[in-house]
Amino acid sequence: MSDYHVMARGRFVDDNGTEHELVPSSVISAVPAAREAAEAYGRAVRFDFLDDRAVHWLMFQRRRDTEKGSLVGCFLAVPLFVFGVGAWPFWDLVASLRPRPFQIAFFCVDALLLLASIGVAYRLRGPDAADPTLRNMRCRVRLYRKIVGIARRGGADIPRLYPYYGMYATSRKFFPEAPELPIPPLPESNGAK
Repeated sequence: MSDYHVMARGRFVDDNGTEHELVPSSVISAVPAAREAAEAYGRAVRFDFLDDRAVHWLMFQRRRDTEKGSLVGCFLAVPLFVFGVGAWPFWDLVASLRPRPFQIAFFCVDALLLLASIGVAYRLRGPDAADPTLRNMRCRVRLYRKIVGIARRGGADIPRLYPYYGMYATSRKFFPEAPELPIPPLPESNGAK
């Protein structure tokens, strides 16, 4: 989903591309501990976790960020598999039977190719990974997941895997000086609810 207004309000897409229903904030706020956590975390990261429209926009941003990261992940997976896992059978079948200088050269070239692959992936993902606006979004998503967990443990009727995505590695620090991505206005007539 690349267009925010194509999705019906209250729907979002998970990491696997499956569309899900957003749990309304009334379900989360019905659990006092979750409501308190939402308010406390909201003050810390300047976000209203009990505003369904804001959370819907947050889920859309998260999905868009995941799509960009998936491309880089695919790029990195192929050379890691070929030069990482593939090096073992090559070593076992070919390099171990060769003279010592060949073995050293193979090991060095393989390590350099792996490092180069990681370096290229970092350069491709680096600007997005370090962008404070995107890191703030990731931090808010991580806290939303915590709030939902508190609500679920408090007895709220929330699906087990909701919000259906994994954690971010770059989501620990909030940058208050970073610009915000504004929530787009609702369209006048596109059929979205």
